[in-house]
Amino acid sequence: MSAESEREPGESLTVEEFEEFYAAAVGRLTGQLYLMLGDRHEAQDVVQEAFVKAWSRRGQLDRHGNPEAWIRVVAWRLAVSRWRGRRRTDDAWRRHGAPLQAPGPEPGMVVLVSALRQLTPKQRRVMTLHYVCDLTVEQITAETGMASSTVKTHLVRGRVALAHLLPDPYAEESPGAGAS
Repeated sequence: MSAESEREPGESLTVEEFEEFYAAAVGRLTGQLYLMLGDRHEAQDVVQEAFVKAWSRRGQLDRHGNPEAWIRVVAWRLAVSRWRGRRRTDDAWRRHGAPLQAPGPEPGMVVLVSALRQLTPKQRRVMTLHYVCDLTVEQITAETGMASSTVKTHLVRGRVALAHLLPDPYAEESPGAGAS
């Protein structure tokens, strides 16, 4: 903020001045909030959010004379506000009971998800809509905006790819087990 002394009180920082301020201060402020909060990700989040708020209040930053202090105070208040929100949520869970624990995925589902991740995103979406959501080709066409021929192509290619990625449920456990 080299032109600070030339600026009239209350005049907004220019884009360049704000960018310089951000580059010079973001690391330092994040480190300070990290030490205050004990959580690096939380510190990064609240400092970034404070800078977003500062952008629309560039004139106030200049008037206060210590823009880092302004950012630090705003970031701290954001963190406190988040803590209060979490505490209210925790209190509500204690009053009304903890959420039901969802069972983990079955091994077959883990294998299926792993195989589906190897398909293209469009194939994965079409295969899920058809085989899991039980939608027809016409319904998938309406939902995705794809042509019906494209949906059919993704279904065919997806089935071929999954045939190579998933174990055959009808194959024998061990090829020579029943031979005597």
